[in-house]
Amino acid sequence: MTYTTLPMIDETGYVVLDRYDQAQDPREWEDLIYVDWKSSGDTRFAPLASAYGDIECDGFWNHNPPKTDKDGVWVKENVAIAPRLIARAQEPGVNIGRCRVIELQPNTYGEALYNLHRDDNNRLNPEGTGWIVRAFFNLTDNPDSLMILRSDKEDPSTEIRLPLPAGQQLVLDTQRFYHAVWHPGNEPRYCLITSYESGPGLQSWMDGYHSVNRVANHPIDPQVQAEGEALAQAKRDARAAALAAQGKDPRFGDGSMQVAEKGSGGMEVLSEA
Repeated sequence: MTYTTLPMIDETGYVVLDRYDQAQDPREWEDLIYVDWKSSGDTRFAPLASAYGDIECDGFWNHNPPKTDKDGVWVKENVAIAPRLIARAQEPGVNIGRCRVIELQPNTYGEALYNLHRDDNNRLNPEGTGWIVRAFFNLTDNPDSLMILRSDKEDPSTEIRLPLPAGQQLVLDTQRFYHAVWHPGNEPRYCLITSYESGPGLQSWMDGYHSVNRVANHPIDPQVQAEGEALAQAKRDARAAALAAQGKDPRFGDGSMQVAEKGSGGMEVLSEA
């Protein structure tokens, strides 16, 4: 399929922007209305923009009428609480789809690897329009936490690790990468996640933050890495065995965190359950 994409993101799949001075903003995320919604671990989400303005987090295509991850409708209850977060989401001046704050409880590296998934951002997206990517604005200071990206979820050699201090700003093609966050802290991590339509406006906004698409990979202790791989594989094997016992294909049966689906162009993706 042919979409409008950004060469800078096409090259590596990710962009790192200048850090935002998060200390200047109020902690609006503490007062938002959250819903239980599991994705990549023990999570809740506070929707700021949803398919039709309701306090829910379902994929836009699961509504009536269905729609692609564009033209999100602001959730008035949370908009009233978080004007600064809304302003930050709107700053690029481009089409917004889903917009929400995620609350992630602490986890292990192995759990993060097990929860690696790809998003199904471009279902129903018409050819010739902008490809949907996601921006991640880290709200809490989590310098020891890492965004884990892999082109092959079971191949550690494909892993990219990006730290998540307060104000970290990332733009990712999360339909290209398997991704999850390893958050070893003692408190929940909060992050503003927004779906944006690719195009000149998004590129101009990224340029304003001196965007780069190659950074040094954050180091990881080899023992932690080996133990994490072993735990993730054990959990994958257990899940496959449980699904097989139910007569389900492990690739397309219900999982603990995600559901395997056929995305646009027939590509297999793991999207949020």
